[in-house]
Amino acid sequence: MTTVTDTTPAATDDIRQRSVPMSRLALVELRKMVDTRAGFWLFAAMGIGVLIIMVAMLIWADDGAMGFGNMFGLMNIPTAFLLPVLAILLVTSEWSQRTGLVTFALEPRRSRVVVAKLAVSLVAAVAAVAFATAGATVGTLLAGVFRDSGAQWDMTWVGFGNSALLQFLALLQGFAFGMLIMNSAAAIVLYFVLPTIWSIVSQVVPWIQANLQQWADFSFTQMPFQSGEAATGQEWAHLAVAGSVWLVLPLVLGIWRLLRSEVK
Repeated sequence: MTTVTDTTPAATDDIRQRSVPMSRLALVELRKMVDTRAGFWLFAAMGIGVLIIMVAMLIWADDGAMGFGNMFGLMNIPTAFLLPVLAILLVTSEWSQRTGLVTFALEPRRSRVVVAKLAVSLVAAVAAVAFATAGATVGTLLAGVFRDSGAQWDMTWVGFGNSALLQFLALLQGFAFGMLIMNSAAAIVLYFVLPTIWSIVSQVVPWIQANLQQWADFSFTQMPFQSGEAATGQEWAHLAVAGSVWLVLPLVLGIWRLLRSEVK
């Protein structure tokens, strides 16, 4: 018996109309991020960390350290550590929780799933920066009420942009490691261990320190962006080259692996 497939334009348009909208894919990935116990406690840990830092500074910090810029920088520390882990768990959930077969059966175009995961991860980064901003704002206002020094709004827009940029870079690097390794535990360990080992080697080996560190050490190239001053063109070039090695290359290889690997 021969099956006849309708390939008319009307049938093709009907198939396209039945495809999963990107907005629905993004909502599904957002639920995956917050519905699991790991995702919930990561978000909770970031919020609790921001509140602890604010209360600790109001109680024990010197008046000179109560400015908005210092508060905002300290409140970004918990998110800088936990946002990449959140991105890794989101990316690797299809394999660690064995949901990949269902996900890619409902949406065979795997590239659209990757785009949805990346979009949700960036939304999480924006939310984390916004929460840190709100925490720093409330802390500065409370310092103006309870401290003799008053509220100190000492952060420039350049400094704010630099801090937000570092948050996004950390998240994207975690996303890239998750895409490449596709295993939650291994990706988290290697995300923290490999850059640390490379930074230590760069400090120990004189030739690497003199010739490669400023171009291939991603942590080192981010140091100029930790201040409130605008980075120079050369510092941007160093960040771009190191980011290509530690962020773009793992992401490209991870997407290539995802598109070609067999889902079991």
